[in-house]
Amino acid sequence: MNDETYIQLAIEIAKRGSGYVSPNPLVGCVITKNNRIIGAGYHQKFGENHAEINAINSAVESLEGSTLYVNLEPCSHFGHTPPCVDKIIEAKIKRVVIGTLDVNPLVSGNGVKKLKKAGIEVKVGVHEKECTELNKFFFKYITKKIPYVTLKIAQTLDGKIADDSNYSQWISSSESRKMVHSLRSEYDAVLIGSRTASIDNPLLTVRLTEGRNPWRIVLDTNLKLKTDLRLFKQNSDGKTILVTSKESLTKKSKIKKLSEDGVRIIFVKKNGNGKLNLKSVLKELANLEITSVLVEGGAEIFSSFLRQNHFDDILLFISPKILGGGISAFNSIKIHDLKKAFRLKIKNSEIIGEDLLVELTK
Repeated sequence: MNDETYIQLAIEIAKRGSGYVSPNPLVGCVITKNNRIIGAGYHQKFGENHAEINAINSAVESLEGSTLYVNLEPCSHFGHTPPCVDKIIEAKIKRVVIGTLDVNPLVSGNGVKKLKKAGIEVKVGVHEKECTELNKFFFKYITKKIPYVTLKIAQTLDGKIADDSNYSQWISSSESRKMVHSLRSEYDAVLIGSRTASIDNPLLTVRLTEGRNPWRIVLDTNLKLKTDLRLFKQNSDGKTILVTSKESLTKKSKIKKLSEDGVRIIFVKKNGNGKLNLKSVLKELANLEITSVLVEGGAEIFSSFLRQNHFDDILLFISPKILGGGISAFNSIKIHDLKKAFRLKIKNSEIIGEDLLVELTK
């Protein structure tokens, strides 16, 4: 087996930490000696041992002269745990192969320098594209100080997310819905608008698959939502966030009622057209160490994220149904000149149940 194979293995192991390590990155580690794997580990939970330490601790024989494979540059600073590079040096590991450098200024390049200074052979940039993709949430959060944002849209073949009466259950297949629940467990937060909250009265929890529940965020510019919604009432874990405008501070009795149900309320400023300023919203979420947001609707919210250019990609579930009438995902965006249309790139596509899933990026 070669370096590429072992880094690929490290990537697959790293994915086991999905949903549990944020705001830290997903990291997997494999240690080999004489062409045999003698240790492996991954970062299992935020605040606990990093992947390299778990791999070192799992080793079945002496690590002296071994090769360590890791998808992300080992840390060289004290955080919640001691520096991983110190343990690598101490274990007398001979060679370290790294998928990609860490973008965190506290680490970037410093881990490599420290390893080289200790006489360890270092190789960087193996499956770099895949390693970067694996930690796209972390990289965006660290470099931009706001979460990674994915718009998740389920629509008919003719681009409708609901019929004329706003009914949308269910456009997509059961297999697609199961996949969305899996996505919820991987993203730190799920976000909807007040209209979707009022009409669908969703829970936004993970039920069709195993995994932890995300933060549940609803944007309600003028604090008009009823306080008896399931999002607010079934909030025993205290992970429901309501984002509203600073003008809503006057609605003290409603704020008090929501707060008593454990709802966290965030107040942000409006932009010029009376909508919530999404950059301010995302900055507030980043302050809560939310590194990724799955936006699940509706049309007004999708339109706002597109118009304000605060999204990173779109997951589009297309059902082979035709409505003719109904509501489109970007209903409030009215562009009358084809040359001025928003342009996206198709990154990937696959069949999920009866549906076509298209992954789009800017």
